[in-house]
Amino acid sequence: MSWKTLDEMDLNGKRVLVRVDINVPVENGRVTDATRIERVGPTVQDILAKGGTPILLAHFGRPKGKHVPGLSLQPLIPALERAFGVTVAFCADCRGPAARAAVESLPAGAVLLLENTRFHAGEEKNDPSLGAEIAELGDVYCNDAFSAAHRAHASTEGVARRLPSCAGRLMEAELTALERALGAPERPVVAVVGGAKVSTKLELLGNLVEKVEYLVIGGGMANTFLAARGVDVGKSLCERDMTATARQIMEKAEKTGCEIVLPVDVVVAREFKAGAANETVAVDACPDDAMILDAGPRTVDRIREVFETARTVIWNGPMGAFEIEPFDMATNAAASKAAEMTRAGDLVSVAGGGDTVAALNKSGAAADFTYISTAGGAFLEWMEGKTLPGVAVLDAEPTTEPA
Repeated sequence: MSWKTLDEMDLNGKRVLVRVDINVPVENGRVTDATRIERVGPTVQDILAKGGTPILLAHFGRPKGKHVPGLSLQPLIPALERAFGVTVAFCADCRGPAARAAVESLPAGAVLLLENTRFHAGEEKNDPSLGAEIAELGDVYCNDAFSAAHRAHASTEGVARRLPSCAGRLMEAELTALERALGAPERPVVAVVGGAKVSTKLELLGNLVEKVEYLVIGGGMANTFLAARGVDVGKSLCERDMTATARQIMEKAEKTGCEIVLPVDVVVAREFKAGAANETVAVDACPDDAMILDAGPRTVDRIREVFETARTVIWNGPMGAFEIEPFDMATNAAASKAAEMTRAGDLVSVAGGGDTVAALNKSGAAADFTYISTAGGAFLEWMEGKTLPGVAVLDAEPTTEPA
């Protein structure tokens, strides 16, 4: 990757359009979790330190191209000012005369937040005219929103085509971690993939069996693979119409030399609730009236053994019904092993995806992973081997002058 960082850009006296992800939870007009805002802080502070003027571009919710007052970014101003330690001005549009006037009147050392880019229908359509209007407001474009990089929108891709561009600190950290995990990893590489359905992760699984030495499959999707091997999984969540696809993935893995690790023992219960009566049985001994809710201790031992051979682990999805005790055992135990090896300097561990972040936080292991991505869809598409438009455009030189 040849994208530039803030360190390679001359920002002194420059207006820097910064695409950020500040799509945070708000209740009664107040931000209830400012984590995403705080993660933007290093980029904003570095731009200010280099003499630049940060002008923030962001979306919020799904207004679908219409002005929805309840999805305005203005209520985020107090949280932004606390995170950045500077005054943050606001403009009720992200283009046009009002936006130009707001940029021109911004005092030195301040930050400008432009209104929700998705209030314009051209944002999600990557309308060239909207990209050109936004680009007029800046001299440099900085993308610090990896979580939106899988979308070719006006504020993530269109503007970047028109201005000298770079990655912000958060984007830089994300891309560096992902390159280290799957682009040019230390081998052997283990991928851990869990979750409910094979159908939602077909491209992911197909890509990984060509890239990793081991593929550990857990959660509900493991049941589909077990069923494809002729194992009776009782009343477990299982996509029986996907068993042929599961067999194809296993055949592909055999050809590429990737070992697929499936449960050898399982924790089963008749009810899906906290503290439900449960038992651990061999994988081929699930009672007809029970459902598999977690991997068993022998499976966890096998996962630990695989981790011991590895230099890199990339993780997406829990191993079982982690939300409910005691069906979080396999996820917690496997995560603790990865964290232990990472602390010891023996492993690069990168994880991402909504349920994954929640599961690793619940296990207490998240803080010791090399990198945890909160990007969701962008992280998954990267694992699938797809080109992310918002990243690819950073490698290109500007080709179109602002209108």
